[in-house]
Amino acid sequence: MPFLRVRLTFPPDLITEPVIYNIGHQYNVVTNVRRANVTAETGWVVLEITGEPDELERAIDYLKNIKVQVEPVEGDVVQ
Repeated sequence: MPFLRVRLTFPPDLITEPVIYNIGHQYNVVTNVRRANVTAETGWVVLEITGEPDELERAIDYLKNIKVQVEPVEGDVVQ
């Protein structure tokens, strides 16, 4: 099944929101956190998202629409 590896950077107002949980429930995708750093002021997550291409696209569009910065990540992020 296709997957994406992305780095998500969250704006301060979304730090306490269940964004990753939401995309797993709103779209037919499976999420897997590979790395993360979250504080009270900022946060980023390296996330694998697995699903059909159209569902992956919809999930990424949702993230961008709520002002989460989405950047592609290459290679294995856990060593």
